[in-house]
Amino acid sequence: MNIRAGVDQRSTEYEVLSPWADVDPVPLRGINPRPKDLAGKKIGLFLNEKRAAHLSLSAFEQELLQRIPGATTSWYKCTGHNIPEMLTEGKARFEAWVRSVDAVVLAVAD
Repeated sequence: MNIRAGVDQRSTEYEVLSPWADVDPVPLRGINPRPKDLAGKKIGLFLNEKRAAHLSLSAFEQELLQRIPGATTSWYKCTGHNIPEMLTEGKARFEAWVRSVDAVVLAVAD
């Protein structure tokens, strides 16, 4: 019998552990309520510096405009690293853009 570290290597039984942690059952909610419908809404497309972000958001935009009547889009392109720019020199530009749209889509596209 081949026993290593107290485990019988011929055993067909395994202990399976769940990767999920116990969490508080607090429902997720956004900062603002979601629009009930996107028809006629302006959708913001947040473009970060990830290499496939423009490609992903362009494909999303094309599909969105085909499916949702009257929807329009507005692009926001980061000129630096996302968070620092939005908190410092780009803050006014970012806040003006956010106020001008009804919803925002951000692609993390590596």
